[in-house]
Amino acid sequence: MQLLKNIFDDCGLSVQRYEQVHGGDINNAYCLYTSSGKYFLKTNEEDKFPYMFIKEANGLKLLRDNSSLIVPSVIKTGICYQQQYILLGWLEKGPVQKDTWKDFGNRLAIMHTKSQVYFGLDDENYIGTLKQVNSNHIQWSTFYAECRIMPLVKILFDSSAFSNQDLDNTNSFCNKLVDLFPAEPPALLHGDLWAGNYLISSSGCAALFDPAVYFGHREMDIGMTKLFGGFDQQFYNFYKETYPLEKGWEKRLPVAQLYPLLVHAVLFGGHYIGSVKNIFKAFS
Repeated sequence: MQLLKNIFDDCGLSVQRYEQVHGGDINNAYCLYTSSGKYFLKTNEEDKFPYMFIKEANGLKLLRDNSSLIVPSVIKTGICYQQQYILLGWLEKGPVQKDTWKDFGNRLAIMHTKSQVYFGLDDENYIGTLKQVNSNHIQWSTFYAECRIMPLVKILFDSSAFSNQDLDNTNSFCNKLVDLFPAEPPALLHGDLWAGNYLISSSGCAALFDPAVYFGHREMDIGMTKLFGGFDQQFYNFYKETYPLEKGWEKRLPVAQLYPLLVHAVLFGGHYIGSVKNIFKAFS
């Protein structure tokens, strides 16, 4: 394919062969075999999701600089014939080892101690194909309401998926957020930490990728890990050993999971819409 060959040239790579990597629904992805090793390449249309890969590269760098978890190295981002791309170091999969979950829990907990003054980030980025607003806020409750919940509820309301009553429930819920979460400093979050965005590397340690980073309440990452099946229980045990979670965190899981469920409601509709409505009703 000529487009790929143009991207290989743009990266200065002599690619011996390549294979398509399946599993994602946003980008075209490839494993590249070169004389200097294997690489991971993702591409999509520049005009559909502007600067997506630049923002991904920034997020990966933030994780690499502030955690001891394995994060793929960013080799290059660029645009070639209206296709944007990101070239990453290849992550080799391996089996779970004796201390894999202990190590994962400990290292994520330590990453969550990395903080800054404000909730948010210095730039917008993406979660999936949706733009993620990261305006700085002193209070977590106002950040969660104004930057996470209301922008997506507006989309659902404008598409008639939400009624006026649903909007009232949302506003009531947002007004109670200040009392729902325990006060904690902003934590560096992966932002989209479900089972599809990590792998166990050949060393037996966890590797993170496809981030939607920002500084937020750390229960957001924990809630996401439990949303689609959950991680091994050892992960949570050793996380809490390193950085204990505040009392009642399990009861707050639906509140922390509301944002990713809203993302799914906007992108996929269906039962996700009912799920978010039920959370708003239960806590409003």
